[in-house]
Amino acid sequence: MIDTQPEVKSNSVFDQMANLEHEQVVFCRDEATGLKAIIAIHNTVLGPSMGGTRMWNYATDEEAVNDVLRLSRGMTFKSALAGLNIGGGKAVIIGDARKMKNEALMRRFGKFVNSLNGKYYTAEDMNITMRDIEYMSMETPYVVGKPEYMGGSGDPSPMTAYGVYMGMKAGAKKAYGLDSLGGKNILVQGAGQVGKYLVDHLIEENANVFIADIFDDKIKAITDKHDKVSVVDPNKVFQMEMDIYAPCAMGATLNDETISELKCAVVAGAANNQLAIEEKHSAMLNDHGIIYCPDFLINSGGIANVYHEYLGNYNKERVIASTEHIYDVCLEVLNHSDDNKIGSHEAALELALQRIEKVGKVKLGE
Repeated sequence: MIDTQPEVKSNSVFDQMANLEHEQVVFCRDEATGLKAIIAIHNTVLGPSMGGTRMWNYATDEEAVNDVLRLSRGMTFKSALAGLNIGGGKAVIIGDARKMKNEALMRRFGKFVNSLNGKYYTAEDMNITMRDIEYMSMETPYVVGKPEYMGGSGDPSPMTAYGVYMGMKAGAKKAYGLDSLGGKNILVQGAGQVGKYLVDHLIEENANVFIADIFDDKIKAITDKHDKVSVVDPNKVFQMEMDIYAPCAMGATLNDETISELKCAVVAGAANNQLAIEEKHSAMLNDHGIIYCPDFLINSGGIANVYHEYLGNYNKERVIASTEHIYDVCLEVLNHSDDNKIGSHEAALELALQRIEKVGKVKLGE
């Protein structure tokens, strides 16, 4: 039985694994390339674990461990709620992607993925590009999200963004009675791959879009394309009055300090692990009357995209239909939250766990 509300109280990796109920954690090091990476496999009841690799310059190794454990656990619930027959896994590469990343490092990481013999399939995530995926695939077949010219499904970011857009519309429906985003003030925090595609959808629906990011070049790429987008200082995000807040960068932006300052009706974004402390901050959002569209639910378009590549019968129309279903599932979760007087995060976990347990019994022949 997977615990829906774990509290990590120890710095021991084994204690954290036990607390979050992980199956395996692999630490990877290569002196020649400078690679330091961690692969976390959370749960394989529904199938082999799958989840992207991100590269980030973590302040400490402990921070990286905490991130990969939470991310991989989230992937278990994400895939379960999306109706996919895969488990949860994730990987992090420690370092500054703008300075360290190169072909050799990516290929060496691919060899580590290959050593798991298909128990973990990797894909694109933060600071990992299609070229990086191509390099990894030179060393292992256990890579999805490969370029279309290699027979893959291509960049999953557009589908992730589309799913977030669908979830956001469901959140608006719950908050305002209508799912139209036209005229709504929406702040997208994070102008990366997913953020920029999300902005495209919002502009098309005539929303008033604001963006914030720590990298000027990412901001410029969006403002050059959309002259109606307004730029917000990253340090002043939570001082702004808005209708919808869309966190699309790093996690834990919803915490004691920010929720108290947050001025919006809906939170719906692509970032993983948006709640710094799941149960506590889900309840805080409820207490503040803010509708929270669970991150691992509405950002599942990307994993659905690469899952169908993994099956070997990739069809874009089928993936689009699957991603549009996020709208219905999100409303189901928000209604389950209201009916049972629990946070929407807990409601989503309950529905995901129900599927994992039921399908697990089928596989075991119970």
